[in-house]
Amino acid sequence: MSRLIKTTIIAGLISLFSTFSSFAEKVKIGDPGWTGATAIANLLAAVVTDKMGGEAELVPGNNTAIYGAIDRSKGEIEVHPDIWLPNQQAYTNDLVPKGTLKLSKKPYEGNQGYCVSQQFAKKMNITAIEDLGRPEVVKAMDSDGNGKGEFWIGADGWASANVNQVKLRDYKLYDAGIEPIRAAEAVKNARVLDSIKKGEGYAFYCYKPHAIWGMADVVMLEEPKFDPAKYKMVQPKEDADWYNKSYVASKDALKQIQIGWGTSLESKSPAIVEFFKNFQLTADDVSTMAYQISVEKKQPADVARAWMKANKSTVDGWLGL
Repeated sequence: MSRLIKTTIIAGLISLFSTFSSFAEKVKIGDPGWTGATAIANLLAAVVTDKMGGEAELVPGNNTAIYGAIDRSKGEIEVHPDIWLPNQQAYTNDLVPKGTLKLSKKPYEGNQGYCVSQQFAKKMNITAIEDLGRPEVVKAMDSDGNGKGEFWIGADGWASANVNQVKLRDYKLYDAGIEPIRAAEAVKNARVLDSIKKGEGYAFYCYKPHAIWGMADVVMLEEPKFDPAKYKMVQPKEDADWYNKSYVASKDALKQIQIGWGTSLESKSPAIVEFFKNFQLTADDVSTMAYQISVEKKQPADVARAWMKANKSTVDGWLGL
């Protein structure tokens, strides 16, 4: 074999290897911490590593950290796995027009509100959000004896927690003696189960899809119908005086939830971006995986791979196989 032929073959192999190397670029996926987002982040990572031969790193952080990293376009974090709109539009309305963030056009639908256990609702005749302001209900929700009824509104860094903080004020629940609590979602889940076990009262922000619907018998309370005129939310990112400038006194509209990625990823790994464009789940898919993580205590990566195995044709469709 001549030196020229050998050189050509080697060059071809290098070119082929480079093609696969480009196809299998690394991607850093943010994990904002709520169970549904963790499930989706692990599923994205599993597809990239197991089906595309790439490398995926999961990076924990709240919304501010994830969107900030995407905006900087330095490869610190390149994907947000679970963007709830309009909850997070203070971020998306900034980054999308700037050209640093792209949103999937294949969302799933979410619903959010406020819940109590069915046991507590029946015992205290609670059907609507205003019922939580009745003195006997507030007293039943006071577990630490400070005269305030505890109400979990979300975790630090959640845009929805800010909405809930405003909404409880404008529903006049603070005047009635309700105390807003911010804590990690795992703390809330444990408190819900403990309150049911002890027969205590507890109210909390809830949403679908979520594992809580399989963990306990809970009910979402009635709220005034969504009214844009009564839903004027300003997030801290938009104005330091956000709390005083906001007014929210109606139910949230149904949410559109999708993944988003930094535009810098498009030149770095077009194959992964193409997968992201095709990626789509249902609310039931997310709830099922979240339940397995939260209740059955399975590892998120194992849940993701089991879902992939059970939904091979769907995954192949995302990849154009």
